[in-house]
Amino acid sequence: MNDRHSLFGNSARDAASISTVLDSNARRVLRNTYLLLSACLTFSAITAGATAALGLPSPGIIITLVGYFGLLFAVTKYRDQGMGVGFLFALTGFMGYTLGPIISQYLNMPNGAQTVMLAFGGTASIFVALSAYALTTKRDLTMMGGFLTIGILVAFLASLAGLFLQIPALSLTVSAVFVLLMSGMILYETNNIVRGGETNYVMATLSLFVSIFNLFTSLLQLLGFMGRDD
Repeated sequence: MNDRHSLFGNSARDAASISTVLDSNARRVLRNTYLLLSACLTFSAITAGATAALGLPSPGIIITLVGYFGLLFAVTKYRDQGMGVGFLFALTGFMGYTLGPIISQYLNMPNGAQTVMLAFGGTASIFVALSAYALTTKRDLTMMGGFLTIGILVAFLASLAGLFLQIPALSLTVSAVFVLLMSGMILYETNNIVRGGETNYVMATLSLFVSIFNLFTSLLQLLGFMGRDD
């Protein structure tokens, strides 16, 4: 009886150790992911700032979708090659370009600068807090993958409906849902790296960047709406 308790006790301790201590490969993927993510976020922010400063027009929904999914396909196809990093920077730069006109629109609103800074601060705080939790938790969060995939697909289709049908209430609801879904994606992707499920830092960077981008734009829309009410 004591031997069985000892066996189960050792198994539990081993499982806890595996979930909280990164092996060398996971540590390498995590380090490369955060370095590449920092570079991509910086490049995207510079592109967005330049687009806003120059007053460049929005590319429109069709060009945005074609550009995003086209570059997404290219990144995925060449994820194991150097070209994958190049296409990743092209994608993040393009998304920065689409963000510039949106930021300009909010900056022209009353308290617009405060709204943008609050959205930026909220995004950074959420990312840091959730990443820290995903890196230290003993729970397996990778089981969230299927639920998040379905949720994002439904929310994406709903966002298109809200855009084309011009239904503000639907758009705001989708933004709130996206905040939750993108928060879940940050938890999922980071925990997936820790547990060795994601070994390609290009794809890990892509997932985290898209999550941060959508989290920021969703918070921006929600805060902008609340600012108009004030």
